[in-house]
Amino acid sequence: MIRLLPSLRANDRGAAVIELALIAPVFALMVVGIVDMSNAYSRKLALEQGAQRAIERIMQSTANDTVEGTLTTEAVCQVNGTNPDGTCKTSPITAANVTVTFRLDCKANNSAGTITTQTSTDPVAFDDLFCNVGETESRYIQVRVTDKYTPMFSIHFLGLDADGTYHLSATAGMRTQ
Repeated sequence: MIRLLPSLRANDRGAAVIELALIAPVFALMVVGIVDMSNAYSRKLALEQGAQRAIERIMQSTANDTVEGTLTTEAVCQVNGTNPDGTCKTSPITAANVTVTFRLDCKANNSAGTITTQTSTDPVAFDDLFCNVGETESRYIQVRVTDKYTPMFSIHFLGLDADGTYHLSATAGMRTQ
């Protein structure tokens, strides 16, 4: 038995298996983390694409709906996708995840060029807003789409909210006048 001990010390056939056993969990966590962050980034890109395509749609036509109705419907359809019959899917986001904001900028025609901004989510109230005489008027419309992403493994030091999710948002806009 004593003669066998030096030969076991010199034998390193099992070293690779032990090293793999030590490193494999680290690699597995890295792969899961990469997949999780890729899913979150994909969701963020879908929101950005939906907001941008809604703005593109409003530039083409509002059809038979209001501007904010067309923006909301188009953003939801773009993010969720469509059913085989052409109707919009109802998840993961709804119309409650879409906010349409109207903005009026009034720039004073003086050396300072002071800009005052007024915003509204009500298009009727927005139409009643005007700049003072002698100011340059610029009107904008903006669509903001929000969603929550729940990671596979919640790591609390990475900026998760109290509910264990990441809050994602995307904004697109255009000047209307």
